[in-house]
Amino acid sequence: MIHIHEKTLQDLEFPIVLEQVSEHCVTSLGNKKTLEISPHKTKEELLAALGLTNEYLSSFYNDNRIPNHGFDDLTKELKLLRIENTYLEVHSLKKIVSTSITVNDIVTFLKKFEDYYPNLNNYASHIEVTKVIIEKVDNIVDRFGDIKDDASSLLFELRQSINKIKGKINASFATALNMYHNLEYLDDIRESVVDNKRVLAVKAMYRRKVKGAIMGGSKTGSIVYIEPETTLQHTRELNNLEYEEQEEVIRILKEVTDYIRAFLPLLNDYQTFLINIDVISAKAKYAKSMNAILPEISEDRSMFLRDAYHPLLYLNNLEKKEKTFPQTIELKHDSRIIVISGPNAGGKSITLKTVGLLQVMLQSGLLIPVHERSKACLFDRILSDIGDNQSIENHLSTYSYRLKQMNYFLKKCNKNTLFLIDEFGTGSDPELGGALAETFLEEFYHREAFGIITTHYSNLKILANELPYMLNANMLFDEKTLEPLFKLVIGQAGSSFTFEVAQKNGIPYSLINRAKKKIERSKVRFDATIAKLQKERSKLEKTGQSLKLNEKKKIEEADKLEEINAKIQKKLESYQELYDSNQRLIYLGQKVNDLAEKYFTNKQKRELMGELFKLVQIENSKRKKVSAKQKQQEKIKETQIKKEVEKKVNVIRKKKKAEKQKAVETPKPKPVLKVGDRVRMEDGRAIGSIDKIEKNKAVVNYGVFTTNVSLEQLELVEAVKK
Repeated sequence: MIHIHEKTLQDLEFPIVLEQVSEHCVTSLGNKKTLEISPHKTKEELLAALGLTNEYLSSFYNDNRIPNHGFDDLTKELKLLRIENTYLEVHSLKKIVSTSITVNDIVTFLKKFEDYYPNLNNYASHIEVTKVIIEKVDNIVDRFGDIKDDASSLLFELRQSINKIKGKINASFATALNMYHNLEYLDDIRESVVDNKRVLAVKAMYRRKVKGAIMGGSKTGSIVYIEPETTLQHTRELNNLEYEEQEEVIRILKEVTDYIRAFLPLLNDYQTFLINIDVISAKAKYAKSMNAILPEISEDRSMFLRDAYHPLLYLNNLEKKEKTFPQTIELKHDSRIIVISGPNAGGKSITLKTVGLLQVMLQSGLLIPVHERSKACLFDRILSDIGDNQSIENHLSTYSYRLKQMNYFLKKCNKNTLFLIDEFGTGSDPELGGALAETFLEEFYHREAFGIITTHYSNLKILANELPYMLNANMLFDEKTLEPLFKLVIGQAGSSFTFEVAQKNGIPYSLINRAKKKIERSKVRFDATIAKLQKERSKLEKTGQSLKLNEKKKIEEADKLEEINAKIQKKLESYQELYDSNQRLIYLGQKVNDLAEKYFTNKQKRELMGELFKLVQIENSKRKKVSAKQKQQEKIKETQIKKEVEKKVNVIRKKKKAEKQKAVETPKPKPVLKVGDRVRMEDGRAIGSIDKIEKNKAVVNYGVFTTNVSLEQLELVEAVKK
């Protein structure tokens, strides 16, 4: 039998989780029931609840969405049905019909998709699907919410009579209206409506001349409203008929209500079913909001929560767009108690609360935000001592209250218990409180209970180091800045960094040294050793992360290179095929050219035909027999390769053309010509040397003759040596 104390639920802030879950409900009754969720008493109940929530969650990720389960509260109608001689109004009947249709749709849907939702279908299978209630109500109520004329033969007759009388009333009123209008007894508005009856608007001075019943007057008193005498008799008859109609409607409603009364247990089941579906749906929506899952439930006593998030912290940070740090923690037979130590504000309490809250949520049928490879087990009891422990009402000090709690723990603690204690041993003299806390911890250990505690006491850290099935753990801190990294590390105790934090906060070094001298040297050395080890652990952690990142990058690069290599290989093969095909065609072209040349010389047609036929036969012997479809595919493939090659060749050609054009467009700057330089004309071949330069002209000596040439027409062949 599972029992989790109310105080534990409060300590772990479970009611806040329920409030968040209830916000996902679509009905007020579902909302109310969600707030009453508590840990299940038996394992069977719990596994069934988890199965239902997990299946509903899966409906959000497939195409077979479960139909809408919204419904109107039937509590008032169900109470009335329990009282004899009562009847339901039309709107209540419509609510019952709507609920029946909703339940029928869901139950039928779950039956149809039994393979997807076996647990939900099994849960809904005891609900009877029937349309008799729907049909009974639909026979008497129309879609506008009125009782149909043919609901009974008497009602039909009464309504026909009412319509006839209304016709007579209108006719007699019209006669009176015309008569008195012609006599000019009526006001400009001529008529009005009083108490749902048409009345004449008579001028006050003529009120005695108009026969009928006075129904009222205007505020100024200038108009008197009179119902004509001719319509009065018909009105009385109409009132009688309408009374009889109302009586017949009530009789019909009573008959239908009596019929539905027999289905009271079924309607109770309908409402309970839809409330529970609303709760299951809300739990599934809450799970979806934080990527929660159903971990493996182990039969042995072991739990492994990988990448576990604190639900409240996760959703709060998600809203603020801040990062939440997950924790990985394992409890099993050979490591059943974890002692977390280290400075405050590092996340010790949150880690402890995360484990506790997730365990309580799981045992209440809620899915939890952990990695899919996680594993959980169930506990008969979860004991907690977290938060401010001063009891004002009972006038107890923190220490007295904690002792009371420890006494309760000692009574209830066994091998099927999970205990969670924050700041274990505080509230008393450090030496004495520490010794008592150590004794309690030993007792819990020998009873084989599972637990997580947070502490600053060195003796508890030493005890965890000495006992084989107890482990030390600490929250990582940056070794330089002493900023928390919010990561739990198992296997090593944490230093409280008392002096380091004090130094960081500007406390003079001389005072810190004096404080160190006041306490036992061995304790300082012990704490310093732990602090040193933690710093080393932090460094290793960073190095490990960096190596993992580099390894990941290298793997990604290798995969990319492999992919590129495969693509290049494929292209090379395609180009090779194209090359071979082109070579074969060149060879055939040469052969045909040789035959044509031979025929040009000897004009032997038969010899030519024989040689050609022989050539064709040789080529055909190399061909494989392929279908038209394969031929088409090969042709398409070849065309694609050709297009690709042509594309690349065109790109190369364009590139070369552009380079050539660039070279033409940007000619090399002409060198400055000097006397003695060997030159030639731009379009000439003869080489001469410059004898003299005057203005823009040069005298060029070709040995046999000299000539005057413009400097722009000359090209430098060899500059004069200085």
